[in-house]
Amino acid sequence: MRRLVIVSNRVADPSQNSSGGLAVCLLDALRERGGLWFGWNGAIVADESEIAPACTKYDRCVLMTMPLTERDYREYYLGFSNETLWPIHHYRLDLARFTLEAAEGYRRVNARFADVLTPNLNRSDLIWVHDYHLIPLGADLRARGVGNEIGFFFHIPFPPPEILVATPEHEWLMNSLLEYDLIGFQTISDQANFCRFVCEFLGGEMVSPNTLNVGGKYVKAGVFPVGIDVDSFAAMAKSPEAKTRIDRTLVRGEERVYVIGVDRLDYSKGLPERFRAFKALLESYPTGSKPATLIQIASPTRDDLQAYINIRHELESLSGEINGKFGDFDWTPLRYIHRTVARDVLAGLYRASRIGLVTPLRDGMNLVAKEYIAAQDPSDPGVLILSRFAGAADDLEEALTVNPYDIHEVAHAMRRAIEMSKKERIERHRALMKRIRHHDANNWMTSFLRALRSCRRRQHPALTQLDESGAAA
Repeated sequence: MRRLVIVSNRVADPSQNSSGGLAVCLLDALRERGGLWFGWNGAIVADESEIAPACTKYDRCVLMTMPLTERDYREYYLGFSNETLWPIHHYRLDLARFTLEAAEGYRRVNARFADVLTPNLNRSDLIWVHDYHLIPLGADLRARGVGNEIGFFFHIPFPPPEILVATPEHEWLMNSLLEYDLIGFQTISDQANFCRFVCEFLGGEMVSPNTLNVGGKYVKAGVFPVGIDVDSFAAMAKSPEAKTRIDRTLVRGEERVYVIGVDRLDYSKGLPERFRAFKALLESYPTGSKPATLIQIASPTRDDLQAYINIRHELESLSGEINGKFGDFDWTPLRYIHRTVARDVLAGLYRASRIGLVTPLRDGMNLVAKEYIAAQDPSDPGVLILSRFAGAADDLEEALTVNPYDIHEVAHAMRRAIEMSKKERIERHRALMKRIRHHDANNWMTSFLRALRSCRRRQHPALTQLDESGAAA
């Protein structure tokens, strides 16, 4: 089996009980087949003289990490990655900021990653690069003579061309992206946005449903929805630790419904709108009613950026307003928790909650939706309320799909979920479980790598087609 090399902005610490997402999926992939995971270790040093890569053995793989300098962190990470690319890819041009220094920092760090990684590659390695921080890395590796199959995966949305062109460096970025053999997306609409940009702005043409020809260069573009390890998360939700969490969460003798929301503290997650929708729900019941308790976990992220400081203050104000207006001596309607919570604790909270509220304004996939489904008791499951602007909505048809900008629609969906019969809840949950098993973490990994391996075997790019899921036929 060929060695797998994964490159991402951050390398997860396996000793920590992460809250899931990218790190869990990639660790599962490397446990399965072994290989190398390369990226930033989260440390920040004063200058480049203190940068030195370090290797740690973990099961069948090696974790190779290096720090960033303070300047790198400011320009590459906070600057271009998260003040330019993140808002643009989430359709928020109003929040995008661009400086020449940040763009130069982005180029510099990607080039340094390529310098360090190249000597550690074997000719037979499959290289899988992840997410918007590292768009130009494939081109940097090619410039250093790397001829391996290199794939790239967008975990975030890919915006329409009309929005993407607002990025001052968009032509350089997209031409760099074309150096990958395979580019993966979460949804069909993300893939379509990319293909439309290449054809309309870079002179490309579609030679098959999943193959682009740009000046004689052939690039595959496939759809690979990210999933979770369903059985593992379901088992976590039934563990003794989870039962303890459920017993601590539920108030004995009360029929109150619990609503759970779990997100990073980010403006793309629609948290102020969610709080206002919950307020509208409470207002729809008679005075003195205590219909539901919302538990919102918002883990800290990018606290150095003003947009994130602003949303944190807004949420603190809204939670205080809601609890002040509706709370009672024995009831806190909204429990707002601004810290990271371990996955085993989350599993118990999901299982204890009648409603899973996943209402981002724009999201690549959102694995919280799938974790909530996996954690439920099949004999008495909860109801998933899901934003139509989350990538997961493309597949999870039995969820209650809502427009997160319409607070009254979200409030109505919560009331519907509260009043939904057990029979309907069981039927919806059974269908959703089938869907998340079909698009699980293993399917995501194997389908992408199968498609990547096929990129260099063919005589002509049209000879190897991708099926509708993105996998090689």
